[in-house]
Amino acid sequence: MEEEKGTEQNEQITMEKQPNSQPAPLSKNAQKKLLKQQKWEAKKLEKKAQVKEQKMKEAERKRKEWEEKLSICASEEERLKLIESRRELRKERMEKRAEEKEDKVQRLSKAKESGQNIVIDLEFADLMTTSEIHSLVQQIMYCYAVNGRCTSPGHLWLTGCRGEMENQLQRLPGFDKWIIEKESQSYIDALQDQKENLVYLTADSETVLDELDLKKIYIIGGLVDRNRWKGITMKKANEQGIQTAKLPIGSYLKMSSSQVLTVNQVVEILLKFVETKDWKASFFQVIPQRKRGETDSEDLQGVDGEELENEYDQYEKKKQCIEVHSTQ
Repeated sequence: MEEEKGTEQNEQITMEKQPNSQPAPLSKNAQKKLLKQQKWEAKKLEKKAQVKEQKMKEAERKRKEWEEKLSICASEEERLKLIESRRELRKERMEKRAEEKEDKVQRLSKAKESGQNIVIDLEFADLMTTSEIHSLVQQIMYCYAVNGRCTSPGHLWLTGCRGEMENQLQRLPGFDKWIIEKESQSYIDALQDQKENLVYLTADSETVLDELDLKKIYIIGGLVDRNRWKGITMKKANEQGIQTAKLPIGSYLKMSSSQVLTVNQVVEILLKFVETKDWKASFFQVIPQRKRGETDSEDLQGVDGEELENEYDQYEKKKQCIEVHSTQ
Protein backbone atom coordinates (compact mmCIF):
# COMPACT_ATOMS: atom_id res chain seq x y z
CA MET A 1 0.00 0.00 0.00
CA GLU A 2 2.81 2.40 0.92
CA GLU A 3 4.55 1.62 -2.38
CA GLU A 4 1.30 2.39 -4.27
CA LYS A 5 0.90 5.70 -2.41
CA GLY A 6 4.50 6.57 -3.21
CA THR A 7 3.96 5.76 -6.85
CA GLU A 8 0.82 7.95 -6.97
CA GLN A 9 2.68 10.83 -5.30
CA ASN A 10 5.56 10.54 -7.78
CA GLU A 11 3.09 10.55 -10.70
CA GLN A 12 1.38 13.61 -9.26
CA ILE A 13 4.71 15.44 -8.88
CA THR A 14 5.70 14.48 -12.42
CA MET A 15 2.38 15.80 -13.79
CA GLU A 16 2.81 19.06 -11.88
CA LYS A 17 6.28 19.52 -13.37
CA GLN A 18 5.06 19.05 -16.93
CA PRO A 19 4.74 22.33 -18.82
CA ASN A 20 1.22 23.59 -19.40
CA SER A 21 0.48 23.20 -23.11
CA GLN A 22 -2.82 25.08 -22.82
CA PRO A 23 -3.02 28.69 -24.08
CA ALA A 24 -2.96 31.52 -21.55
CA PRO A 25 -6.25 32.34 -19.82
CA LEU A 26 -8.50 34.82 -21.58
CA SER A 27 -7.82 38.47 -20.83
CA LYS A 28 -10.60 40.61 -19.36
CA ASN A 29 -11.16 42.14 -22.77
CA ALA A 30 -11.39 38.70 -24.40
CA GLN A 31 -13.80 37.55 -21.69
CA LYS A 32 -16.00 40.57 -22.37
CA LYS A 33 -15.96 39.78 -26.08
CA LEU A 34 -16.88 36.16 -25.40
CA LEU A 35 -19.73 37.20 -23.10
CA LYS A 36 -20.92 39.66 -25.71
CA GLN A 37 -20.91 36.94 -28.35
CA GLN A 38 -22.83 34.55 -26.08
CA LYS A 39 -25.46 37.22 -25.47
CA TRP A 40 -25.64 37.83 -29.19
CA GLU A 41 -26.17 34.11 -29.82
CA ALA A 42 -29.07 34.09 -27.35
CA LYS A 43 -30.54 37.16 -29.00
CA LYS A 44 -30.07 35.51 -32.39
CA LEU A 45 -32.19 32.54 -31.34
CA GLU A 46 -34.90 34.90 -30.12
CA LYS A 47 -34.75 36.83 -33.39
CA LYS A 48 -34.90 33.59 -35.37
CA ALA A 49 -38.12 32.64 -33.59
CA GLN A 50 -39.57 36.08 -34.32
CA VAL A 51 -38.64 35.82 -38.01
CA LYS A 52 -40.25 32.37 -38.20
CA GLU A 53 -43.45 33.68 -36.67
CA GLN A 54 -43.43 36.64 -39.05
CA LYS A 55 -43.01 34.34 -42.06
CA MET A 56 -45.94 32.22 -40.92
CA LYS A 57 -48.11 35.32 -40.58
CA GLU A 58 -47.03 36.52 -44.03
CA ALA A 59 -47.82 33.11 -45.56
CA GLU A 60 -51.25 33.19 -43.93
CA ARG A 61 -51.86 36.72 -45.23
CA LYS A 62 -50.96 35.68 -48.79
CA ARG A 63 -53.16 32.59 -48.56
CA LYS A 64 -56.17 34.67 -47.50
CA GLU A 65 -55.42 37.22 -50.20
CA TRP A 66 -55.37 34.47 -52.83
CA GLU A 67 -58.61 32.96 -51.58
CA GLU A 68 -60.23 36.39 -51.69
CA LYS A 69 -59.13 36.87 -55.31
CA LEU A 70 -60.66 33.53 -56.24
CA SER A 71 -63.90 34.29 -54.40
CA ILE A 72 -64.56 37.50 -56.32
CA CYS A 73 -64.18 35.89 -59.75
CA ALA A 74 -67.35 36.50 -61.76
CA SER A 75 -67.29 33.06 -63.39
CA GLU A 76 -65.63 29.66 -63.24
CA GLU A 77 -63.80 30.48 -66.47
CA GLU A 78 -62.30 33.62 -64.93
CA ARG A 79 -61.33 31.63 -61.86
CA LEU A 80 -59.50 28.99 -63.97
CA LYS A 81 -57.69 31.71 -65.92
CA LEU A 82 -56.47 33.24 -62.64
CA ILE A 83 -55.22 29.87 -61.43
CA GLU A 84 -53.46 29.20 -64.75
CA SER A 85 -51.87 32.66 -64.68
CA ARG A 86 -50.45 31.92 -61.23
CA ARG A 87 -49.05 28.59 -62.41
CA GLU A 88 -47.36 30.25 -65.38
CA LEU A 89 -45.81 32.89 -63.12
CA ARG A 90 -44.42 30.19 -60.82
CA LYS A 91 -43.08 28.28 -63.81
CA GLU A 92 -41.29 31.38 -65.11
CA ARG A 93 -39.71 31.98 -61.71
CA MET A 94 -38.52 28.38 -61.47
CA GLU A 95 -37.05 28.51 -64.99
CA LYS A 96 -35.26 31.76 -64.20
CA ARG A 97 -33.80 30.27 -61.01
CA ALA A 98 -32.70 27.17 -62.94
CA GLU A 99 -30.96 29.36 -65.54
CA GLU A 100 -29.23 31.42 -62.85
CA LYS A 101 -28.11 28.25 -61.09
CA GLU A 102 -26.73 26.76 -64.30
CA ASP A 103 -24.91 30.00 -65.09
CA LYS A 104 -23.43 29.99 -61.59
CA VAL A 105 -22.26 26.38 -61.97
CA GLN A 106 -20.58 27.20 -65.29
CA ARG A 107 -18.79 30.26 -63.89
CA LEU A 108 -17.55 28.39 -60.80
CA SER A 109 -16.45 25.40 -62.90
CA LYS A 110 -14.52 27.71 -65.22
CA ALA A 111 -12.93 29.39 -62.18
CA LYS A 112 -11.42 26.03 -61.17
CA GLU A 113 -9.36 26.20 -64.37
CA SER A 114 -8.63 29.90 -64.76
CA GLY A 115 -9.81 31.77 -61.65
CA GLN A 116 -7.70 33.39 -58.94
CA ASN A 117 -6.78 30.76 -56.34
CA ILE A 118 -7.75 31.75 -52.79
CA VAL A 119 -7.13 29.40 -49.86
CA ILE A 120 -8.76 29.61 -46.43
CA ASP A 121 -6.44 27.90 -43.95
CA LEU A 122 -8.55 25.95 -41.44
CA GLU A 123 -5.72 24.45 -39.41
CA PHE A 124 -6.32 26.76 -36.45
CA ALA A 125 -9.56 25.07 -35.35
CA ASP A 126 -7.91 23.59 -32.25
CA LEU A 127 -7.12 27.13 -31.05
CA MET A 128 -10.75 28.27 -31.17
CA THR A 129 -13.86 27.73 -29.09
CA THR A 130 -16.92 26.05 -30.58
CA SER A 131 -18.65 29.42 -30.97
CA GLU A 132 -15.59 30.86 -32.71
CA ILE A 133 -15.55 27.92 -35.12
CA HIS A 134 -19.23 28.54 -35.78
CA SER A 135 -18.44 32.18 -36.51
CA LEU A 136 -15.78 31.16 -39.03
CA VAL A 137 -18.15 28.68 -40.67
CA GLN A 138 -20.66 31.51 -41.16
CA GLN A 139 -17.95 33.59 -42.80
CA ILE A 140 -17.01 30.72 -45.13
CA MET A 141 -20.67 30.37 -46.09
CA TYR A 142 -20.73 34.06 -46.98
CA CYS A 143 -17.47 33.72 -48.96
CA TYR A 144 -19.00 31.01 -51.12
CA ALA A 145 -22.20 33.01 -51.70
CA VAL A 146 -20.29 36.15 -52.70
CA ASN A 147 -17.99 34.18 -54.98
CA GLY A 148 -20.97 32.57 -56.70
CA ARG A 149 -22.41 35.98 -57.58
CA CYS A 150 -19.19 37.32 -59.06
CA THR A 151 -18.91 37.66 -62.83
CA SER A 152 -15.29 36.50 -62.47
CA PRO A 153 -15.33 34.18 -59.43
CA GLY A 154 -12.22 32.88 -57.76
CA HIS A 155 -11.15 29.28 -57.23
CA LEU A 156 -11.76 28.81 -53.51
CA TRP A 157 -9.97 26.23 -51.36
CA LEU A 158 -10.65 25.00 -47.84
CA THR A 159 -7.54 23.27 -46.51
CA GLY A 160 -7.05 21.56 -43.16
CA CYS A 161 -10.79 20.85 -43.26
CA ARG A 162 -11.25 18.20 -40.59
CA GLY A 163 -12.49 17.58 -37.05
CA GLU A 164 -15.00 20.00 -35.52
CA MET A 165 -14.51 22.45 -38.38
CA GLU A 166 -15.53 19.83 -40.93
CA ASN A 167 -18.44 18.71 -38.75
CA GLN A 168 -19.89 22.21 -38.60
CA LEU A 169 -19.35 22.81 -42.33
CA GLN A 170 -21.16 19.56 -43.12
CA ARG A 171 -24.22 20.91 -41.31
CA LEU A 172 -24.57 23.71 -43.86
CA PRO A 173 -27.39 23.01 -46.35
CA GLY A 174 -25.95 21.84 -49.66
CA PHE A 175 -22.31 21.96 -48.53
CA ASP A 176 -21.53 18.66 -50.28
CA LYS A 177 -22.58 20.23 -53.58
CA TRP A 178 -20.42 23.34 -53.25
CA ILE A 179 -18.08 23.90 -56.20
CA ILE A 180 -15.04 24.45 -54.02
CA GLU A 181 -11.87 22.51 -53.18
CA LYS A 182 -12.13 20.73 -49.81
CA GLU A 183 -8.90 19.29 -48.47
CA SER A 184 -8.29 17.59 -45.14
CA GLN A 185 -4.58 18.13 -45.79
CA SER A 186 -2.71 21.34 -45.13
CA TYR A 187 -2.23 23.63 -48.14
CA ILE A 188 1.50 22.95 -47.86
CA ASP A 189 0.80 19.27 -48.60
CA ALA A 190 -2.17 19.62 -50.94
CA LEU A 191 -0.31 22.20 -53.05
CA GLN A 192 3.26 21.01 -52.55
CA ASP A 193 4.04 21.25 -56.27
CA GLN A 194 3.02 24.94 -56.12
CA LYS A 195 4.98 25.93 -53.02
CA GLU A 196 6.86 28.71 -54.81
CA ASN A 197 3.51 30.34 -55.65
CA LEU A 198 2.02 30.23 -52.14
CA VAL A 199 1.51 33.68 -50.57
CA TYR A 200 0.19 33.98 -47.02
CA LEU A 201 -1.76 37.21 -46.44
CA THR A 202 -0.79 38.48 -43.00
CA ALA A 203 -0.79 41.91 -41.39
CA ASP A 204 2.73 41.27 -40.05
CA SER A 205 4.30 41.02 -43.51
CA GLU A 206 6.55 43.82 -44.77
CA THR A 207 5.55 43.13 -48.38
CA VAL A 208 2.60 45.17 -49.66
CA LEU A 209 0.32 43.48 -52.16
CA ASP A 210 0.08 45.91 -55.09
CA GLU A 211 -1.33 43.52 -57.69
CA LEU A 212 -2.87 40.04 -57.82
CA ASP A 213 -1.03 37.41 -59.84
CA LEU A 214 -3.08 34.57 -61.33
CA LYS A 215 -0.10 32.28 -60.88
CA LYS A 216 -0.05 32.96 -57.13
CA ILE A 217 -2.18 31.18 -54.54
CA TYR A 218 -3.24 33.57 -51.77
CA ILE A 219 -3.82 32.12 -48.31
CA ILE A 220 -6.04 33.64 -45.63
CA GLY A 221 -5.75 32.46 -42.04
CA GLY A 222 -9.05 31.08 -40.73
CA LEU A 223 -8.64 32.18 -37.13
CA VAL A 224 -11.18 34.04 -35.00
CA ASP A 225 -9.98 36.29 -32.16
CA ARG A 226 -6.37 36.77 -33.21
CA ASN A 227 -5.72 38.84 -30.09
CA ARG A 228 -4.86 35.58 -28.30
CA TRP A 229 -2.50 34.44 -31.07
CA LYS A 230 -0.73 37.52 -32.41
CA GLY A 231 1.76 36.87 -35.21
CA ILE A 232 0.79 33.21 -35.55
CA THR A 233 0.17 33.31 -39.33
CA MET A 234 3.46 35.11 -40.04
CA LYS A 235 5.34 32.63 -37.89
CA LYS A 236 3.69 29.71 -39.67
CA ALA A 237 4.55 31.08 -43.12
CA ASN A 238 8.17 31.71 -42.11
CA GLU A 239 8.56 28.21 -40.72
CA GLN A 240 7.17 26.77 -43.97
CA GLY A 241 9.39 29.00 -46.08
CA ILE A 242 6.59 30.55 -48.14
CA GLN A 243 6.00 34.13 -49.25
CA THR A 244 3.89 36.62 -47.29
CA ALA A 245 2.11 39.87 -48.15
CA LYS A 246 -0.48 42.28 -46.78
CA LEU A 247 -3.22 44.34 -48.38
CA PRO A 248 -2.26 47.98 -49.12
CA ILE A 249 -3.76 49.48 -45.98
CA GLY A 250 -1.92 52.77 -45.78
CA SER A 251 -2.73 53.92 -49.29
CA TYR A 252 -6.52 54.03 -49.39
CA LEU A 253 -8.35 54.12 -46.06
CA LYS A 254 -8.10 55.65 -42.63
CA MET A 255 -9.66 53.23 -40.20
CA SER A 256 -11.77 54.68 -37.38
CA SER A 257 -10.60 51.97 -34.96
CA SER A 258 -8.36 48.92 -35.14
CA GLN A 259 -7.42 47.77 -38.63
CA VAL A 260 -9.23 44.45 -38.58
CA LEU A 261 -11.37 42.59 -41.10
CA THR A 262 -13.19 39.28 -41.18
CA VAL A 263 -12.13 36.40 -43.41
CA ASN A 264 -15.12 36.97 -45.70
CA GLN A 265 -14.23 40.66 -46.06
CA VAL A 266 -10.72 39.80 -47.20
CA VAL A 267 -12.06 37.26 -49.72
CA GLU A 268 -14.60 39.77 -51.02
CA ILE A 269 -11.94 42.48 -51.36
CA LEU A 270 -9.77 40.14 -53.42
CA LEU A 271 -12.73 39.20 -55.63
CA LYS A 272 -13.65 42.86 -56.12
CA PHE A 273 -10.07 43.65 -57.13
CA VAL A 274 -10.11 40.81 -59.67
CA GLU A 275 -13.10 42.50 -61.32
CA THR A 276 -12.16 46.18 -60.92
CA LYS A 277 -8.34 46.19 -60.71
CA ASP A 278 -8.89 49.06 -58.27
CA TRP A 279 -7.95 48.69 -54.59
CA LYS A 280 -9.73 51.90 -53.57
CA ALA A 281 -13.02 50.81 -55.16
CA SER A 282 -12.65 47.32 -53.71
CA PHE A 283 -12.09 48.61 -50.18
CA PHE A 284 -14.94 51.11 -50.33
CA GLN A 285 -17.42 48.54 -51.63
CA VAL A 286 -16.60 46.08 -48.83
CA ILE A 287 -15.54 48.07 -45.76
CA PRO A 288 -18.54 49.64 -43.94
CA GLN A 289 -18.44 53.41 -43.65
CA ARG A 290 -18.40 53.38 -39.86
CA LYS A 291 -15.05 51.54 -39.99
CA ARG A 292 -13.40 54.10 -42.24
CA GLY A 293 -13.43 57.04 -39.85
CA GLU A 294 -13.54 60.61 -41.09
CA THR A 295 -11.78 60.44 -44.44
CA ASP A 296 -11.25 62.98 -47.15
CA SER A 297 -12.33 61.63 -50.53
CA GLU A 298 -8.95 62.59 -52.00
CA ASP A 299 -6.77 61.84 -49.00
CA LEU A 300 -7.50 58.24 -48.01
CA GLN A 301 -5.44 55.69 -46.16
CA GLY A 302 -5.70 51.93 -45.99
CA VAL A 303 -7.09 48.78 -44.58
CA ASP A 304 -5.34 45.63 -43.67
CA GLY A 305 -7.59 42.65 -44.22
CA GLU A 306 -5.99 40.05 -41.99
CA GLU A 307 -7.62 39.90 -38.59
CA LEU A 308 -11.13 39.53 -37.19
CA GLU A 309 -13.17 42.03 -35.24
CA ASN A 310 -15.75 40.32 -33.09
CA GLU A 311 -18.33 43.09 -33.09
CA TYR A 312 -18.36 43.52 -36.86
CA ASP A 313 -18.48 39.77 -37.28
CA GLN A 314 -21.85 39.78 -35.55
CA TYR A 315 -23.16 42.32 -38.08
CA GLU A 316 -21.81 40.25 -40.95
CA LYS A 317 -23.43 37.05 -39.66
CA LYS A 318 -26.86 38.68 -39.84
CA LYS A 319 -26.13 39.78 -43.39
CA GLN A 320 -24.81 36.35 -44.37
CA CYS A 321 -28.01 34.46 -43.53
CA ILE A 322 -30.05 36.67 -45.86
CA GLU A 323 -27.61 36.76 -48.77
CA VAL A 324 -26.58 33.11 -48.73
CA HIS A 325 -30.12 31.74 -48.63
CA SER A 326 -31.04 34.00 -51.53
CA THR A 327 -28.56 32.10 -53.69
CA GLN A 328 -29.97 28.66 -53.01
